[in-house]
Amino acid sequence: MFKKWIKKIPDPSDQSDPVQENGMESGTPRLGLFKRLKEQMGKTRGGFVRQMDQLLLGRQDIDPELLDELEELLVMADMGVTTVQNIFEKLRAEVKKKELQDPLALRKRLKKQIADLLKVPSTKITWTPSPFVVLVIGVNGVGKTTTIAKLAYRLKQEGKNVLLVAADTFRAAAVEQLETWGKRIDVPVIKHSAGSDPSAVTFDGMEAAIKKDVDVVIVDTAGRLHTKVNLMEELKKIRRVISKKVKEAPHEVLIVLDATTGQNAISQANLFGEAVGVTGIALTKLDGTAKGGIVVSIADQMQIPIRFIGIGEKMEDLRQFDPEEFVEAIFAEG
Repeated sequence: MFKKWIKKIPDPSDQSDPVQENGMESGTPRLGLFKRLKEQMGKTRGGFVRQMDQLLLGRQDIDPELLDELEELLVMADMGVTTVQNIFEKLRAEVKKKELQDPLALRKRLKKQIADLLKVPSTKITWTPSPFVVLVIGVNGVGKTTTIAKLAYRLKQEGKNVLLVAADTFRAAAVEQLETWGKRIDVPVIKHSAGSDPSAVTFDGMEAAIKKDVDVVIVDTAGRLHTKVNLMEELKKIRRVISKKVKEAPHEVLIVLDATTGQNAISQANLFGEAVGVTGIALTKLDGTAKGGIVVSIADQMQIPIRFIGIGEKMEDLRQFDPEEFVEAIFAEG
């Protein structure tokens, strides 16, 4: 039986003020970006990676007991039982063939296997044609509205004309929350009153985007419970409205998942995918969990590209996901 060795970390607040994005857009060296990622992923690195290194310390060879303990660590880091079993099936075969003969080589091989699993085949978002429509979905509490604001800010910093659509009329104060973010980052918001038909708001948003020659439209939707059939049907209706107004839209269906919820995030993605299709994932609150292995599990099991990761409260902490950079950050020393 696996032992619980990771203490639950409180979720960070997402209510910080927008700040100038530091990164490639503003000319900061790539090293600065990596340093920030490494710092924010400290809990994951201090979790299974540190424990892994402690297991390997002083070992001269690879024995079955070592492999069993490593396997347990990865499962406890939320990497998923199926994913971990597949990884260790390959590792055990390599050990048996004498292809892996010392713990250092085992660490390097494990790192490479994780990096390979994260490289899900996908097409890069080009943000064209115009208007490029992003439909954002996800349950309550995952940081969906804040992620939308951070994405809008990022796109605006890149010189794009962005429009937000407040189609989450279901939750109290959701419209006001998005409108507040819009004012703070100077991005217009199309809204109706709370309780209005989300499809009607979406229709007006598409109309406005076409008339104003907007580059990117981001549609916020209710944080609907994925078990509620009527709400999922409503989401399908929103998608139909978008496609009727803008050819081949939505161009991206982005589901926002909370990394701290572990394997439940995969269940959410599966159910939403069955209803409206999912083309990309934004994984939030990675800085608030020691179980960063969920990133590997999601990529491996879903085979849907992780587009963005949230690693902190600042506006620049919504990062474009780079598999190799992510693995280097969590396996980095210090």
